[in-house]
Amino acid sequence: MKRLQCHQESKFSEPLPWIGLYIAAASLLCSLLMALDTFLGFRRRKLWFPCKFFSLNATSLALLSVATKLPVDLNTSMPRPQDQLTKLSGTVLICTVMGNFITSLGTMDGSEMIANVVALAILVVTVIVNIGIQMGTGVIYVFLPEHAVIMVFMLVLLVILCSTAITAPTAKELLEEQYNELLQSDDEVLYKLKLREYVKKHWMMAHTGSPQYVVGRFATCTASGVFCLLSALVLLQAAVRSLIIRSLAFCEGKSDYTWSMTLVLISQAIAIGVGTIAPGIRLFNAISFRNPKGEFKVERYWVQKLVEWKESPLPFHISNRGLRKISHVSRNQILNVFMGMQYAVVIVSKLIRLSLSGLSSCCKRPGRVRREDKGFTCGSNEGLKRLVLHLDGEEDLVKLIMTNGYEGTEQ
Repeated sequence: MKRLQCHQESKFSEPLPWIGLYIAAASLLCSLLMALDTFLGFRRRKLWFPCKFFSLNATSLALLSVATKLPVDLNTSMPRPQDQLTKLSGTVLICTVMGNFITSLGTMDGSEMIANVVALAILVVTVIVNIGIQMGTGVIYVFLPEHAVIMVFMLVLLVILCSTAITAPTAKELLEEQYNELLQSDDEVLYKLKLREYVKKHWMMAHTGSPQYVVGRFATCTASGVFCLLSALVLLQAAVRSLIIRSLAFCEGKSDYTWSMTLVLISQAIAIGVGTIAPGIRLFNAISFRNPKGEFKVERYWVQKLVEWKESPLPFHISNRGLRKISHVSRNQILNVFMGMQYAVVIVSKLIRLSLSGLSSCCKRPGRVRREDKGFTCGSNEGLKRLVLHLDGEEDLVKLIMTNGYEGTEQ
């Protein structure tokens, strides 16, 4: 009988360079899909950049898990600068992708949203745990503060995404109610209008009530853009540091991934650069026109879904009265904690937006502001303005929405 070959350990690592090439290809595919969404947003003048090709779904999560394999590799030696940077770039890519995913929550129903958000949470928590293990074992031995900061950013972005997922269905329902009311009240008037005016008014309602546009206006979406930009800056400064202290801080030798690590780093840097465009522009658009009045008020729609869950009966029957009471009290206490977290997330997000808005206002030239205001006054249309669908707390944004929407109706 032929003896089994059990000690050819030198061959165990031979496929790793090709696995690295596979990771680089997955990263480039992520960047291509995000670039397509960004390109379509610019082309169609939808600067909230709706997700069409790269939204939160099973396919995108599978692709992301391949692209971020290196941060969860617990035992492969990573001595060189590019090896250590790929550990960091993989986690930064997750932050970037979460910032791009957030508007796609507006297109999902309840069960689909829960499944996708839970799957993303499992991926994020797994990566964070594995990064922590590698920092403890020494596989990751440089950029430790950067890794700690990015892990915090990943958790914050996950919380922001969950907060938005709780609010998005309620916001969609409220705007659908507004749309139906306006449609019924103006049906006879719209019927008598010329075709151009008829299309213009319906387009305005459909445009401002678009689910992804609604999510793009959330304060949480603005905050996610901030953390995406900060995570990209963390990676940039780490790359600069690696060039400066190359001979002082890094170990000798090479990774089993060999030549493919450089390709992975380049492909992930491209994906991060491309993926930062959409969250960054959403951020700058959101802070371009803000009124501090009522900025820290948490509107009811942020917690309405949690209140409904709290007031609804238990989804399962418990015959024992004592256990039923304990279950009700426990569920209500858990939901109270979630409501408190939701209030905190919204207030912090609004604080971030208000701070950046104030900074933006200080940087604007007075003459430029006057010209913008004057241009709006001349081009305003009260009939269209009444048809702008908006949520509570967005009254100060109607002017900006009206300006952008009115330009779009002329196309």
